[in-house]
Amino acid sequence: MTPTVLRTGPYRFFFFSSDKHEPPHVHVERESKRAKFWLEPVELESNNGYGARELARIEAIVKAHREELLRAWHEFFNDR
Repeated sequence: MTPTVLRTGPYRFFFFSSDKHEPPHVHVERESKRAKFWLEPVELESNNGYGARELARIEAIVKAHREELLRAWHEFFNDR
């Protein structure tokens, strides 16, 4: 299960149901590119295909929606 928690522009922000035992984070994908950002604090964990400028854009989106993403994380995983 991979619930989508945010869509903006070409990006889909989601997490895997198997992520429960990791610190809060979000995956972001566009086409075949994917990255993972920790949410506390916002920090890039991994990148597969994005260039530096696009990563900076994505990080700004994560920071702008951080509270919403954290709320979605806790609502999803606290029920499991």
